[in-house]
Amino acid sequence: MQEFFRRTWAQINLDAIQNNILQIKSLLRPGTLLCATVKADCYGHGYAFTTQAMGEAGADWFSVSNLAEALQLRRVGISKPILILGYTPPDKARELVYNDISQAVYSKEYAEALSMHAVNAGVRVDAHIKIDTGMSRIGFLYHDSVEDSPVIDEIAAVCSLEGLHPEGIFTHFASADISDGELLTRIQYELFCTAVDSLKQLGIEFSIRHCSNSAAILSFPEMNFDMVRAGIILYGHYPSKEVRHTIRLLPVMELKTVVSMVKAIPAGTPVSYSGTFVTDTERVVATVPIGYADGYPRRVSNKMYMLVNGKKAPILGNVCMDQTVIDVTGIEGVREGKQITVFGYDNGAYLSVDEIAEAAGLINYEVLCGLSRRVPRVYIRDDEIIETTDYML
Repeated sequence: MQEFFRRTWAQINLDAIQNNILQIKSLLRPGTLLCATVKADCYGHGYAFTTQAMGEAGADWFSVSNLAEALQLRRVGISKPILILGYTPPDKARELVYNDISQAVYSKEYAEALSMHAVNAGVRVDAHIKIDTGMSRIGFLYHDSVEDSPVIDEIAAVCSLEGLHPEGIFTHFASADISDGELLTRIQYELFCTAVDSLKQLGIEFSIRHCSNSAAILSFPEMNFDMVRAGIILYGHYPSKEVRHTIRLLPVMELKTVVSMVKAIPAGTPVSYSGTFVTDTERVVATVPIGYADGYPRRVSNKMYMLVNGKKAPILGNVCMDQTVIDVTGIEGVREGKQITVFGYDNGAYLSVDEIAEAAGLINYEVLCGLSRRVPRVYIRDDEIIETTDYML
């Protein structure tokens, strides 16, 4: 196990991953596959040990954003199927096949280019046809089953291209995480079903149909089809406060730092850049070595707090690039090297990622994904550190 620099670090609880996958699977019909969405370095959790834990816990597939992320998984020994959800240069067809990676195909032009390179390389790429039913990102445009009906023939033609194997078909819900989004979600679902049925009538069937993201898994379980793509709920967080059903999720990540200095400052003292906070009485303050370069949002300046001995220590002044000042007045035992909780558990108290995100005007995904690579990831199982990843070493 590699030692890590105890300045600021993220603790990743692998037991929580197992719990979350079991909870998610309890909602699925027998035979429904679970695809773990692990793009963006597993939402900031670190891909190597996190994906291994997910595979051991029962993830059937993995989905990523791009080829580089897919190859990372193969290099650390992930042998289960991988789907790239976004763009891969068509000239990488050989690399896709040789590494057993499936690719999203989302337009006639892209399909033809991928097919050409696959044929030239003498390979056949496993393709998942992406249908745009309302997200308006990539995908064959199918927002109206009548006006957009010609796209069905276009997809059928794509599925017959040499060098492509139409393994799956999918769409992505735009508003399944909000209560006002139910109508759009149901429209998207019906459009997807219509497209799948129309293609079936043309003799084209897919072994894997999928449309449910984290929000739909919780709010619309009837839409799960052959596979679901779980994202944020794998990591112990909800996509929003408006999902219909909750399960016993456990947050996987905690963020810790330490005290670098403690001192008393008199009334009338400005704190940090621009003096946005001025003490009204004498305060005892602690400087902690974490800032926006570590991924801690500057937007929480003068708004949030950290946990010290289970007590709230408010942030004073602006969050700096590498340091932040907190108010520890009245909290005993604060000294250099003292462990501080930026988010997570601390002496019976809990500070959530969602609270930080709300204070910063962000979503929980951004806080997790924004964690800098200079922050070591420390992996824990049965309350013991078993592995570490320090990207700076």
